[in-house]
Amino acid sequence: MAGKKREIQLQAVVNSQSLWDEMLQNKGLTVIDVYQAWCGPCKAMQPLFRKLKNELNEDELLHFVVAEADNIVTLQPFRDKCEPVFLFSVNGKIIARINGANAPLVNKKITNLINEEKKIAAGEMVRPQYREIVFVDSDVEDAGEAQYESAEQLYIIVIIKPDAVMTRKSLEIKGKIIEAGYVLEIEDKRVLTEQQAREFYSRKAEEPDFEDFVLFMTSGVSHILVISQGDEEQPDLKETEPDPEMEAKEADEDHHEEIRTPVKKKHDSLQEYLERQHVSQFCDIEENLTDVNHFIDILFPDFKNMKNLKLEKTLALLRPRLFQEKREHVLKIIEDEGFKILMQRQIVLSEEEAQTLCREYENEDYFENVIEQMTSGPSLALVLLRDCGLQHWKNLIGPSSVEKAKEHLPESLCVRFAMEDLPVNQLYGSDSLEEAEKEIQYFFPSQDTLALIKPHITHEQREEILKLIRETGFEITQMKEVVLNEEEAEKIYSKIKGRDFYEDVLQVLSEGPSLVMVLTKWNAVSDWRRLMGPTDPDEAKLLSPDSIRAHFGRSTLKNAVHGSSTIYEAMETISRMFEDFIPENHEGN
Repeated sequence: MAGKKREIQLQAVVNSQSLWDEMLQNKGLTVIDVYQAWCGPCKAMQPLFRKLKNELNEDELLHFVVAEADNIVTLQPFRDKCEPVFLFSVNGKIIARINGANAPLVNKKITNLINEEKKIAAGEMVRPQYREIVFVDSDVEDAGEAQYESAEQLYIIVIIKPDAVMTRKSLEIKGKIIEAGYVLEIEDKRVLTEQQAREFYSRKAEEPDFEDFVLFMTSGVSHILVISQGDEEQPDLKETEPDPEMEAKEADEDHHEEIRTPVKKKHDSLQEYLERQHVSQFCDIEENLTDVNHFIDILFPDFKNMKNLKLEKTLALLRPRLFQEKREHVLKIIEDEGFKILMQRQIVLSEEEAQTLCREYENEDYFENVIEQMTSGPSLALVLLRDCGLQHWKNLIGPSSVEKAKEHLPESLCVRFAMEDLPVNQLYGSDSLEEAEKEIQYFFPSQDTLALIKPHITHEQREEILKLIRETGFEITQMKEVVLNEEEAEKIYSKIKGRDFYEDVLQVLSEGPSLVMVLTKWNAVSDWRRLMGPTDPDEAKLLSPDSIRAHFGRSTLKNAVHGSSTIYEAMETISRMFEDFIPENHEGN
């Protein structure tokens, strides 16, 4: 009951035309969640709205409303639609619309409009002459400033070649693209099929070395990116010094942005930018609108749904006392909130690690007590994955102090699991996606292992195994199909060479192509062996019924998969099978 009361306080309910007309009298910005009676408002966005309400603290300027399209004449075009729609009303005029639960875009729109309202109220800018949106059926392009996204207009495909992936150059290339102001919409690492390579590079088909090039592009894992220019104009990619005079002029022009015809500046293309960064030889870019749309359909057939999800990883931490006393309770809440736990480990923090994680309390008189408790026993570190996962976890756990949580978010986990003698949140979450990436890498350092899918596995079974590998949190960093003759097999099975059954192993491996992979994640060697299951499939069915060998193994020789036994063996075998590959494994991982 308390949760429902809070939602009503956060978002006013508008379910009639008269209430709609009354709502339009609001001063400042009103954010309207348009919903259908059969599906209800978009609950996924409510934590964001609550956060903005608390952070912006503008009760006179910022209002949130849920509006039922079924009973409001003005909203008739939105009836019988299942996609969430958010309208933005400024002083009674609907000036923007966003389709879908796109939290980053909605967050940016609200923040920008509120900042404008503050400047207008302070006399620092003149109110822009916004063009009011005309409602049409949502299946038709909106006539106003609708925030639609279109693959034909926005997206670029970048394929980072196998040699760059093998030498871990792809991380640098991806970083440069993001630094240039582009938005990474979706990515994947996979081996291109021959047909995909021929289609993508059809413009090179007449070149004399085209067949060799196709062979190269299908010889290993490529890193495929779909990027966009976001919802704002791209910054100039040329490396020039800032001009204060020009910046002042542009700032003044921004005040009249809504009433002038935008003139798009000519910038370097992404290709030209990457050439100047000396990385263009490692990747290929497709910007042709028709081709981009075609290849997105081929490579990412579920692109729209995957993109709208905005899956994010975050680091979560249960401090020692909470972990010891209420671990299962917290894990159940995490599951109920739709998070997937990708990785977890118990860790006793050093004093230095505790001080880094608790630096926000360093000026408090209880700081030493916090550090003492943080190092008193094992904490539980988790990597959580969810749609808008980072912000959802932050909203769920609440502020860093119990006092603030009781004041602003009394239903947060901070209040729920508060300890009387320690006025701090017993749970931790990363502050940003950048911090999350660094913290995850610190607490869960990557490790590589070699994996093999044997020849007797059918194509359909192979796809099932690959899906299971990804779902278990592994990244397939390298992959190639190869018939393991005696010379190639020895690179993987050298430690059993000379054993009585070695000839039988060679016979099984020679029956067809095997799929050889480098799998990467924290604790990769142990986790892969656990996922494979016992060597004998019959034993696997008894002891590890969910393992790969239990499902797909036929006998001890034809037991579906193989993996390295130790970190050292993994490093040695990978270096033999993928000579140019730069491994993640470090001493002590």
